[in-house]
Amino acid sequence: MNTNIHHGRNIKRFREMLGIKQEAMADALGSDWSQKKVSLLEQKEQVELELMKEVAAVLKVPVEAIEKFDQEFAVNIISNTFTTHDQATGFIYNQNPTFNPLDKLLEVMEENKKLYERLFESEREKVELLKKLLDK
Repeated sequence: MNTNIHHGRNIKRFREMLGIKQEAMADALGSDWSQKKVSLLEQKEQVELELMKEVAAVLKVPVEAIEKFDQEFAVNIISNTFTTHDQATGFIYNQNPTFNPLDKLLEVMEENKKLYERLFESEREKVELLKKLLDK
């Protein structure tokens, strides 16, 4: 096992990426857990395997993800595989979308049409109700 890997920091990274607050994680881990205890866990460099299994189950990630995730290694992979078609801006964009933009436009137009029809029907009902009230 690589001793440079900080289990607590990895737990914190996964928890934050999943949008889970420390309080919610403490609740999921059981009644003997608190936000402070989760905070202390995230500061530990090495976490016992049994505890790591519990945490991994709460985070729904493999134990190996917490055990072996190395941020420097990940950054190196990303920086070494980063390619761009536009060297001037360093901006990557998808020139070949996997969907037909016209189909998406037609879907949006159809949704708008349905919304307008519902709005029109609602207004028609209001007018009928007002007519009934005026007739009385």
